[in-house]
Amino acid sequence: MAENDYDAFAAAYDADNEVNAWNAYYERPAILALVGDVAGLSVLDAGCGGGAHAAALLERGAVVTGIDASAGMLEIAQHRLEGRARLLSADLNEALPFADKAFDLILASLVMHYLPDWSRPLSEFNRLLPEGGRLVFSTHHPFMDHASTGHDNYFETYSFDETWQRGGKDIAMRFWHRPLHAMFDALKSAGFQIDVVSEPQPDPQARTLFPQAYQSLTTKPRFLFFSVVKA
Repeated sequence: MAENDYDAFAAAYDADNEVNAWNAYYERPAILALVGDVAGLSVLDAGCGGGAHAAALLERGAVVTGIDASAGMLEIAQHRLEGRARLLSADLNEALPFADKAFDLILASLVMHYLPDWSRPLSEFNRLLPEGGRLVFSTHHPFMDHASTGHDNYFETYSFDETWQRGGKDIAMRFWHRPLHAMFDALKSAGFQIDVVSEPQPDPQARTLFPQAYQSLTTKPRFLFFSVVKA
């Protein structure tokens, strides 16, 4: 199986994503809190997956467009959102099929660590936002990445592989580590000013529901959250 083949395990991934500690009780509430009030805003959910974030944005009054490279994940999102959002297949490594300044806000949840180069997607995000428009995204924390890969040099940008178990299958995954300064440099080069960098705590409910995960999430870096503004 090719790495990152979400079509091969879309249903199992989405089912796990709905309830696990890392997504349901940590990443999703944290990034939605960072997004804040979206009522009346045109929002691009870049890497929308099965549509969990898009559903929350719609509930808050946003006009949502979702893009993803996985047809399987888009099918799940279409079923979940029931026509309330525009959903398109798109690759963040390529030009995106939207006009300049098409969106007020872009959300990119746990997608940037799949990309070997941030310059193209960040340039496209900048193009799609008006001056003062925001990009809010989450990504693997580089301190977490580097500690788990065994790679010698933290300061390099490098790929690493993991194996996930979903739906009784071993799933090959590939991610990209980049040091913290490289993230900041890429954002600045793309024309963004950093508003917030966040290392949030999980939802307190996770303490009872997932005590081991809660202990990990409250004591070790996992994901890193950014809110940046088009200059």
